[in-house]
Amino acid sequence: MEDITADNYEAVCDLGLAKTQEEYLACNMSSLVEAHYNSGYTCKVINLNSTPVDFFMWVQETPTKVSIWRFMVDQTYQNKGIGRKALGMAIEQIKTTPGLCEIEICYNPSNSIAKDFYTSFGFKEVGLDEDDDDMLAIIKISS
Repeated sequence: MEDITADNYEAVCDLGLAKTQEEYLACNMSSLVEAHYNSGYTCKVINLNSTPVDFFMWVQETPTKVSIWRFMVDQTYQNKGIGRKALGMAIEQIKTTPGLCEIEICYNPSNSIAKDFYTSFGFKEVGLDEDDDDMLAIIKISS
């Protein structure tokens, strides 16, 4: 898991989703701009043989809560186990946040694949977001 720099940001922006997935996630360029102008945002890339294949953005919303806002695997590299490995790496890095009590993620409540995937990492559903659009799920961190 690496920082996004002047040397790799264009390749990160070029990562793509399948057409059927595009409506669910902001483009990476938009996410990088958002992170640049807001504090507490962290963007990371995962490379495979020096090629960017995965993008993450998480936000420290409070001193005790980090939310994963963006998580995408380029369509060419999906269904190869990269997303599972990447999310595990991201969770481990997020857990190093001092004072952290919970990690949050959200997804479309009708997406049973996402639910099963996140549940396998220990996320537990806690209900819909304030707009009643997305399911919120959290991992509680023991102190």
